[in-house]
Amino acid sequence: MLLFQDVVDETQLGEFASEEKTLSVIDLIFNGGTGSIVIISVLFVMLAVAMYIYFERLLAIKAASKIDKNFMNQIRDHITGGKIESAKILCAQTDSPVARLVEKGISRIGKPLDDINTAIENAGTLEVYKLEKNVTVLATVAGAAPMIGFLGTVIGMILAFHQMATSGGQAEMGALASGIYTAMTTTVAGLVVGIIAYVGYNHLVNRTDKVIHKMEANATEFLDLLSEPV
Repeated sequence: MLLFQDVVDETQLGEFASEEKTLSVIDLIFNGGTGSIVIISVLFVMLAVAMYIYFERLLAIKAASKIDKNFMNQIRDHITGGKIESAKILCAQTDSPVARLVEKGISRIGKPLDDINTAIENAGTLEVYKLEKNVTVLATVAGAAPMIGFLGTVIGMILAFHQMATSGGQAEMGALASGIYTAMTTTVAGLVVGIIAYVGYNHLVNRTDKVIHKMEANATEFLDLLSEPV
């Protein structure tokens, strides 16, 4: 009889351990109390916004970086041949920041080189602004998400210590664990969202810098073309 009871106890312990091991992400969210659910919901919205901006900007930057390798050679041939209108048409047909910069410079041909350079720089500023549109939101999410997670940590710890204070030091472990549980889950969620947004932001900045470098190189090539002796 004793041996049978030991087997039953071991079976119950095994089932209990199995239940503990199968704790899902959803359980982690919804078992942390109202404060945990609210804060993690806010973090989830921030993550969705960050992911949308990341992929939208990534596609836009990828499209902006595409340009025909023979584009500047064709521009050179048109300008040296006096075909200014043909050069403008080529720029209009090419949807890229480089083409728009060159088109702005072509429209100023005949004016001093400094004026052309200034016009290209102003156009370049607008193109960079378009490339960096909403990217700062990722930086904001990267900084704010961990702070919101830590806010959940503070709230959870306050709840735990409040329970201890109001119970005269006789607080149940379950009540204390609930507050600490809220603190830990929100911290992890905030760090995860912050890391994802931070990595996405830096990747977009790196890709944008490459496009800007390409714009500057082609703009310099265009200005050198105009300064060449006829």
